[in-house]
Amino acid sequence: MRKFSKAEVAEFYRRLAETRPIPRTELEFINPFTLLVAVVLSAQATDVGVNKATPALFALADTPGKMVALGEERVAGLIRTIGLYRTKAKNVVALSRILVEKYRGQVPADRELLQELPGVGRKTANVVMNVAFEEPTIAVDTHIFRVGNRTGLAPGRNPFEVEQRLEAVTPPQYKLHAHHWLILHGRHVCKARKPECPDCVVASLCRYPAKTVPDGWVAAKAQAAAAALKEARRPPARSPARR
Repeated sequence: MRKFSKAEVAEFYRRLAETRPIPRTELEFINPFTLLVAVVLSAQATDVGVNKATPALFALADTPGKMVALGEERVAGLIRTIGLYRTKAKNVVALSRILVEKYRGQVPADRELLQELPGVGRKTANVVMNVAFEEPTIAVDTHIFRVGNRTGLAPGRNPFEVEQRLEAVTPPQYKLHAHHWLILHGRHVCKARKPECPDCVVASLCRYPAKTVPDGWVAAKAQAAAAALKEARRPPARSPARR
């Protein structure tokens, strides 16, 4: 698979940014703490499923102290529609207790400290750092892992390798939102079973050999994109001087 050039990587992100200028997480949250809880709950679950359970939970416990007071059984009952809910309830209450006892109820803005909390891995810590504290971290989930490998943008044998590759190739001006551009693209366009190649703005850059489009479509799309970019970069015509 031919590697992306720097210019191709920049164009890849430029197109994604054009479709979603200010991307947002699809998880619903109130503050850094509820974001942390929502991301922990989203492991091996969908954002849609988590968003159905968390309003009732956060209405009762939107701080670590309230979550500890709620207790593991009550939390489990509120999130029972989410997979692995008992383990997740245990982790949520445990991490809440640590936040109260060790961090005065605040979520630490430090990836290493976050990873020490129950139920928090590197991916979860990266999401919290990016969304809550606007750090340019890239959390690699199944969607980003797929996009990185399928397109050839950042191939890797595991999520950490893909993360490191993305960190290396992503231009600085795109790093803050790179995580969301890639995850939303993977979730809604570059789907696992059948990618929506006809709707893909980066199809002409993608290295995936089994695109779901007719022969010649990608080349035509690339020509159209190049023409549009050339037109956008053309300086405006000067108006005729008045006499």
